[in-house]
Amino acid sequence: MLSSSSSSTSLLHLALCCVTTLFALHFCAAAKPPKVGFGYRLVSIEESTNGGGLIGLLQVKQSTSTYGPDIPHLRLFVKHETQDRLRVHITDAEEQRWEVPYDLLPREQPPPPGAKASSSPFTASQYAGGDLIFSFTSDPFTFAVRRKSNGQTLFDSSYGTMVFKDQYLEISTHLPKTAALYGLGENTQPGGIRLRPNDPYTLYTTDISAINLNTDLYGSHPVYMDLRNEGGEATAHAVLLLNSNGMDVFYTGSSLTYKVIGGVLDFYFFAGPSPLAVVDQYTTLIGRPAPMPYWALGFHQCRWGYQNLSVVEGVVEGYRNAQIPLDVIWNDDDHMDAAKDFTLDPVNYPRPKLLEFLDRIHSRGMKYIVLIDPGIAVNSSYGVYQRGMAKDVFIKYEGEPYLAQVWPGPVYFPDYLNPDGVSWWIDEIARFHELVPVDGLWIDMNEASNFCTGKCELPTNHSCPIPGSTTPWVCCLDCKNLTDTRWDDPPYKINASGSRAPLGFKTIATSATHYNGILEYNAHSLYGFSETIATHKALQGLQGKRPFILSRSTFVGSGAYAAHWTGDNKGTWDDLRYSISTMLNFGLFGMPMVGSDICGFYPAPTEELCNRWIELGAFYPFSRDHANFASPRQELYQWESVAESARNALGLRYKLLPYLYTLNYEAHTTGAPMARPVFFSFPNFTSSYGLSTQFLLGGSVMVSPVLKKAATSVKAMFPPGTWYSLFDMTKAVVSQDDRYVTLDAPLNAVNVHVYQNTILPLQRGGTISTEARTTPFTLVVAFPFGATQGDAKGSVYVDDDVRPEMKLAEGEASYIEFYATVSGSTVKVWSEVEMGSFSLEKGLLIEKVCVLGLQGNGQGLAVEVDGDPWAAAAGAHFTESHAAMHQEKLEGGNKRTSMIVEVGGLSLPLGKTFSMTWKMGIKE
Repeated sequence: MLSSSSSSTSLLHLALCCVTTLFALHFCAAAKPPKVGFGYRLVSIEESTNGGGLIGLLQVKQSTSTYGPDIPHLRLFVKHETQDRLRVHITDAEEQRWEVPYDLLPREQPPPPGAKASSSPFTASQYAGGDLIFSFTSDPFTFAVRRKSNGQTLFDSSYGTMVFKDQYLEISTHLPKTAALYGLGENTQPGGIRLRPNDPYTLYTTDISAINLNTDLYGSHPVYMDLRNEGGEATAHAVLLLNSNGMDVFYTGSSLTYKVIGGVLDFYFFAGPSPLAVVDQYTTLIGRPAPMPYWALGFHQCRWGYQNLSVVEGVVEGYRNAQIPLDVIWNDDDHMDAAKDFTLDPVNYPRPKLLEFLDRIHSRGMKYIVLIDPGIAVNSSYGVYQRGMAKDVFIKYEGEPYLAQVWPGPVYFPDYLNPDGVSWWIDEIARFHELVPVDGLWIDMNEASNFCTGKCELPTNHSCPIPGSTTPWVCCLDCKNLTDTRWDDPPYKINASGSRAPLGFKTIATSATHYNGILEYNAHSLYGFSETIATHKALQGLQGKRPFILSRSTFVGSGAYAAHWTGDNKGTWDDLRYSISTMLNFGLFGMPMVGSDICGFYPAPTEELCNRWIELGAFYPFSRDHANFASPRQELYQWESVAESARNALGLRYKLLPYLYTLNYEAHTTGAPMARPVFFSFPNFTSSYGLSTQFLLGGSVMVSPVLKKAATSVKAMFPPGTWYSLFDMTKAVVSQDDRYVTLDAPLNAVNVHVYQNTILPLQRGGTISTEARTTPFTLVVAFPFGATQGDAKGSVYVDDDVRPEMKLAEGEASYIEFYATVSGSTVKVWSEVEMGSFSLEKGLLIEKVCVLGLQGNGQGLAVEVDGDPWAAAAGAHFTESHAAMHQEKLEGGNKRTSMIVEVGGLSLPLGKTFSMTWKMGIKE
């Protein structure tokens, strides 16, 4: 849905380019942080005798009044929580301070201030764990974190002075200029995925359109990955500052400085040393990415402005008639009665007809998802409001529910930190599900977004909402700004909204209170996260099925419950390009199910742009077309050329669904992103460190989209090795270095390649996932071009996608690993099966094995199943064709070819181990 600030603060947004430029100059000038404090000295440090870590006492060296008085005494807590994770926690030694609630993000709690434990003096200058070493100096107190294996310093706070005040915390680290940094979101990064020195990085959840560059957007993720290559060997680590307060992060290229307006310094260091190891360690702490239903990996269609049910029905039939895949149809708020949550418009979405429609699409295997916003309409005849008031579940200001305005007009915001608020929310979702059996929920506007600012009252001289208004995002309440508290007007101003806007601008007043007196000032960036958790509990409790939730606002740990889309983008070529970096960032943040509005949310995209966007968007983990009510219709069948591109790109996506679902399983069990930067698989390929125009799906499928207007080719970079086109496997790129390759890319084509040493499980595809997933498998085995020696491997995970838990269990899921070798003239392909009964029950079969990169022709096929000769082997046959190397990479102009050997006529049970061997002969 259109953000309030997208409409009502356009002047602010138009000014962002100028403001951002000025702020960047400020960042440049901040290479050495300003002197706002004189640091601390270490008074004492002890080691717990039960392995509980180090506890130290720090004393301020000299107090200053800048941004408020220093906290005189701090408590230092250091612990190697695992072999590869170190925690450094610094807080007030005498008073409990705000931290991210431990029940919201479960983790080990440090000793409370003043706690006494069995301990002994710590006399060493460093504290070693499995992979990391913590060291420190006493006066002034500084600390460093080093990698044990090579002594590399990962974090060194001696670069600047540590400052700790009630509303201002500052700490810095030195960085080598060769370090490549990633993360620190959510923002739209025009320079690509690699962080650029002197760009502003502000973290504070804000309803501001994603078209605004280098600006705090919908989510807050104060984590970065640091990738370094020294002596030709790459190592990666990550640093999380777990803090929900607003912050500016200044990155100069040789240093990084945090300036935070509250909370504690709670650092977690993750040793890596590979990028995949980093996200594994990170998601072990914050929660593994949520398992997705299989259908969620299909294509989704939405629009704000489907005025009635017949329009929605027409969209579904439009896709069906055009033979474009579609799994999920969505409603924005059009289904609601006067934009009120958990209601139906009785005229445009009458319940009997809606239920008939849902019966019809459910019988085909399709799904239906609707939007809900957190703001609850203040309306005495509205049951949701009545029950919320009765249970006292709304955020308060001066003891009364805080009044705001969103789409229905005056609203109150539920408090999801309140246990009664959570139970009330769960009950309302259950009531709504009885009214409409939706298959998932889309939670929007949860930064939280407010069309007004400050303390507001219902107007006495006009209606609100204004009847018939065409600008419902314009504030119609009577409001006054709040500047008289240190929470509404803190001493240090973060660069909120890219313009140092007040913290309460177009959101909940930061002096408002949650359950138990928790200040919105502290909990602001947790609002969407807490709503996501409550919504997840509600959906999981309905029928015990796997939930699907899409949330706009996110925080550390949101990926354990929900998917994300990148918000209100524009139908421009720049936004098309930006979407790749944002998608890849969320993989680092532990939220791999992510995508952007295909063709742009607004304004009208061109036909050519929509062609190129579906060619890219078909390979987002979350693939959805969505648009603004003011934009022309842009469903993929509206243009025949776009329909052709959609059938082509989504056709491959639906063949890749078993691979994507296996990536979902890997994400859930190891944290591995579904869409990954190229350096994840090729960390020593330094030319890929800033590559933001291509990406990998999993470890070995490269997507190289067209991102420029009027282009009929694309320049792509391939790490060394052989890459086969998945649209035409007779074409291969054999790369030896980091030179760009020019690939043909006519309007309806996108380049997708698979890397050597891979076994890729494909199915026949289709126009809906429930049918596609029952079709036979083809295994694509990719050896290096012209190989006589080589190996390859791959895997596939299958289950019923209904169980909330995604794990191997006999009769409920199967996991199959595939292997292949070529040695001289002998080729062998085989499988190893874990818990095959589910696959056998579903009748899943392998019909074909396609082997790329061989020399000669296949002879003498032998096949075994479960160790016995396969009775049906006589029906199997070889089919052969030539594959050609991409000419741009040839030396001397001699065309080299290899053979594609296809073993067809198979019907191998996926749930049983198999082995096949044959010889490659010389074709006369």
